[in-house]
Amino acid sequence: MVKIVEDVFSKGFLKVHENDTLSSCLSLFKKEKPPVLAVLDNEGRYKGVISRKWIIRSSLATSATKVSTFTRPAPAVTLQDSLSKVAKLMIESEIRQLPVYSGEKLLGFVTDEAVIHGAVMERWGNIRVEEIMTKKPFVIEEDESLGAVLSLFRGEGISHVPIVKDGKLVGIVSIYDIIENVFQPRQVQRVGERGGEKVPVLSVPAKGIMVKPVITVLPETKLRDAAEQMHKFDISSLVIVSKGRPVGIVTKRDFLEPLAQMETPVRRLMVQFSVKDVEIDEIQRGFIMEDFESFTHRYGETLESGTLFVYMKTHGTNFKGDQLIHCRLQFRTRKGSFFSSGEGYGVEQTFRV
Repeated sequence: MVKIVEDVFSKGFLKVHENDTLSSCLSLFKKEKPPVLAVLDNEGRYKGVISRKWIIRSSLATSATKVSTFTRPAPAVTLQDSLSKVAKLMIESEIRQLPVYSGEKLLGFVTDEAVIHGAVMERWGNIRVEEIMTKKPFVIEEDESLGAVLSLFRGEGISHVPIVKDGKLVGIVSIYDIIENVFQPRQVQRVGERGGEKVPVLSVPAKGIMVKPVITVLPETKLRDAAEQMHKFDISSLVIVSKGRPVGIVTKRDFLEPLAQMETPVRRLMVQFSVKDVEIDEIQRGFIMEDFESFTHRYGETLESGTLFVYMKTHGTNFKGDQLIHCRLQFRTRKGSFFSSGEGYGVEQTFRV
């Protein structure tokens, strides 16, 4: 049975108020690790959501900035929507927790983890993790600074990075670690310093904050088993290893993308030939296909899918060895049918006309 939103959504959700500070959000993100927080106004009405990524990529002071500054609307879904549709909306909006409505009534939220768990219970869960993982992931050497990690996160839009020593996996740093060590820096003590003296956090080496040991899987691991590992250890990414070296990384987004593609119709434009007394060799056929591919490159997104029917027949007259050919085109697409006709000497000239 194909699961829908009604099968996986939750009536409970974490929330903050629009006049709260970002600092309160960060504390909740650190403690509960939700995808987003629901934002309510002073009267308890739902206003939108706030994500930890939006906060971390900002340079605003978290103790003085209100939640309303970063609140965004999230796409709404219904109980009967498919999980593939939800996955598609999550990717397009970059929001991993969507409100579930019945009419104008807010029923609850559906999270990326709930969608993934529901989807991998079906046949889709038998896919190998290497088919969806990000190959050749970014890595950071263990002695590189936390500043380098933060720059990588901001520059590449990622939220996890494997930490390596001589190419071997030794740890991982996530956006949660950045929140704890940059936005909520702790008082630490180093040899030769007074207790409680604050160390510049951006100069701390990655190995000083990395999480270890790292939860890993092999390239041949099934998605169902990989998702179970993520749920069991309450993590949002898995490093894929081969002989101790990171060869890939899979995040919740990587799980959502192939699921979302099931909701998107495949765009395919084809050509079919029907000729009478006209000889079309491979060179001429290639010319027609090349011309058609140029056309579909320009208009394929608009037309989405369809078939071009090419009808050709000769009139029996010649000009310098070329036959006079009548050509009629019928283009059937999702947006309607289009017709064109013309005559010319030779296959290429006739098609171009």
